[in-house]
Amino acid sequence: MAAPVAPGRVLPTLNEDGTRRWLRPKPAPGTWLKRRTVVAWVLLLTYVAIPHVFIGGKPAMLLDLQRREFTFVGTTFLPTDTLLLMLLAISTVIAIFLASALAGRVWCGWACPQTVYMEFVFRPIERLFEGGPRGSTQIDEAKARFHPRRFTKHVVYLVIGSFLAHTFLAYFVGWDPVVHWVFGSPNAHPVGFSIVTMTTIAIMLDFVYFREQVCMVACPYGRWQSALLDRDSLIVAYDYGRGEPRGKGKDRAEKGDCVECQACVTTCPTGIDIRNGLQMECIHCTQCMDACDAVMRKIGRPEGLIRYSSLAALAGNGRHFIRTRTVLYPVAFFLVFGAFVWQLTHKEAADVTLLGPAGAPFTLEPDGTVANQLRVRIANRSGIAHAYAVEVTGADGLKVIAPLSPLPVQPGRTETMPLFVMLPRDAFEEGVRTVTVRVTDGAKFAGAFPYRLAGPMRDEANEPTNAHEKAGKHE
Repeated sequence: MAAPVAPGRVLPTLNEDGTRRWLRPKPAPGTWLKRRTVVAWVLLLTYVAIPHVFIGGKPAMLLDLQRREFTFVGTTFLPTDTLLLMLLAISTVIAIFLASALAGRVWCGWACPQTVYMEFVFRPIERLFEGGPRGSTQIDEAKARFHPRRFTKHVVYLVIGSFLAHTFLAYFVGWDPVVHWVFGSPNAHPVGFSIVTMTTIAIMLDFVYFREQVCMVACPYGRWQSALLDRDSLIVAYDYGRGEPRGKGKDRAEKGDCVECQACVTTCPTGIDIRNGLQMECIHCTQCMDACDAVMRKIGRPEGLIRYSSLAALAGNGRHFIRTRTVLYPVAFFLVFGAFVWQLTHKEAADVTLLGPAGAPFTLEPDGTVANQLRVRIANRSGIAHAYAVEVTGADGLKVIAPLSPLPVQPGRTETMPLFVMLPRDAFEEGVRTVTVRVTDGAKFAGAFPYRLAGPMRDEANEPTNAHEKAGKHE
């Protein structure tokens, strides 16, 4: 029984019988491609350079998972900086929403790593080794399991993928350890070796097999268009009123500017026809714009049949820059990002966290003194080592036993100081006594933190009422 055949192509990457349609887009040189090339190579060089750049003695970016630190533009974020990281993440999301409202899928076409690597690294290599779209199609039609040109292309892909994977690892451990590991045995660094291996495999699967399907199937951005874009958002669009009716031939008196040359289709990296309107698969790469402009120049017609425009402008309603989302998004961004900057610039040189005991809240000593165990966790956010002294005040007869005072803490590290606070039992009111814990580094940092100590409760007859205290009296 023959397999069912669809009445038309369901997806650009599927044939009507459901088999994979491999896309071999023909590059369209032009002004927009030159601009995207400049942007792409700036991004590629930035990605490779960042692990080698230091700001104020710190890496420009380092995601140190072992120490649970995130260094960005010379500023180190610690696990206690949840609020800062949350504000930064929300600011990024709002910025993407704003960019989409103003310029559509500008991220996808100009800056997304999938697009940048596919269109400016791996596809150019493919054209070099396989002889362009026609050569790749011939290899596809030959259905040979082994073809020397394609095999050589995959070897080059593997080398580039391995380099990108090692660079990716450098974002987590630094470049010097990566270089050391490359010339060492994998047994000495199994985790790093595994990360590089899995990342290389992922790169090969992506750019050898999945390719444009990552944008059309895996990435959710295209499905978010209906929520992120409106009729005034800038998109890559075909001017239907000017181009229709389409037709070939010299007599164009009753025809539009579109000559059915299919140049916009053959150059599209996702295989769509932009003349069918805004589509989920369109990544706004502007290749159809360059292709169409070249054809318009040849036939003596104005450029811009396919251009950056908006649905409202194409309908003759003009483009409105000021609208609800272009007002609310910037306001929200400046509020959230402003809060991030304020928090960052007003951050203390040290983070202090007071922790209680893991067991009983207090103990009674034989002489009647109440002992509270307290742990002072100090995160040194400064760039130099400090020794932190801890002092507890707030009650008569108070004594502190601190075996590790002052506590040395290296820059960017977190250490914990255990101490015992001894108080007379009559210092507690209703089983609670609030004291002040002062932490100083002898330089710039000095902080005072209130802390509630637990103690025994007494009734009006001055008899013990605490269960722990009663047990002690019975003994």
